[in-house]
Amino acid sequence: MTNKLFLEGLPKTFYQEEKLLLSKNIKTWDSLLSISDEEINHLIYGSLGSVRNLKRLKCIAYFICTLDIQLNEAALLMHSGLISTKAISRLTPQELVQKTGRFERILRTGRIPIIDLEKAHFLIEKAKKTLFNLPNNH
Repeated sequence: MTNKLFLEGLPKTFYQEEKLLLSKNIKTWDSLLSISDEEINHLIYGSLGSVRNLKRLKCIAYFICTLDIQLNEAALLMHSGLISTKAISRLTPQELVQKTGRFERILRTGRIPIIDLEKAHFLIEKAKKTLFNLPNNH
């Protein structure tokens, strides 16, 4: 999928971080994922960005790269409290739909939920597969 390519369509809340990453020639989700926490602290020093937001973006990058999903789906998973494929792999499709649906209801989006049972099943299976392929499970 092309979503691994460029950091595009980030919410306005990440404006400063996006500007910082682009200035450091970090333009792809893969390159963002490869940054260590120490490098994040170094990048932020003297900028208007925040460590918290960069770590959030790194979590989103992790989901985009490992689960091959879109930005909005990755952000929903992260904001729903799911921060690793291990956490996702332990859920049933119904539990995943409940967790993400609860967050969407809190936001009062009024739209059809992004993650339905079919998508939840796909994400859980993909998370389980990635756990067997990664040397260090997140």
